[in-house]
Amino acid sequence: MDIASDVMPYVTSAISAYGAAVLTKTTELAADTTVGRGTRILQRIFGRGDADSSKAIERVAKAPDDELNRSALQLAIREALEEDPTLADEIAQMLPAGRVVASGERSVAVGGDNSGLIITGDSAKVEYPR
Repeated sequence: MDIASDVMPYVTSAISAYGAAVLTKTTELAADTTVGRGTRILQRIFGRGDADSSKAIERVAKAPDDELNRSALQLAIREALEEDPTLADEIAQMLPAGRVVASGERSVAVGGDNSGLIITGDSAKVEYPR
């Protein structure tokens, strides 16, 4: 399991909500929300005020759709977790069990069985036999 990849939807949601100030966000957030979980993950990993990690967060805050910025943040997260296996275990426990994450525009994630249609296109037409 690549925890750094697994946390990205949460941390990018938190950065989108709070920008570079995400590490200083102190109000209580619901534990089960994406933004709340992402905020706590970032604070736990980067709460010590490392300048390099703050730059990675600032870059994602300024250009959230830039894949290079997101990859740099993911690499910083991966390096932090590799340096501290205990931290990696803590972060893994912060993620919901049996999670299914869809990431990106028009993404779809199904956590179980789906017996219906899933349509993600513009102006899609569905025709049923008569």
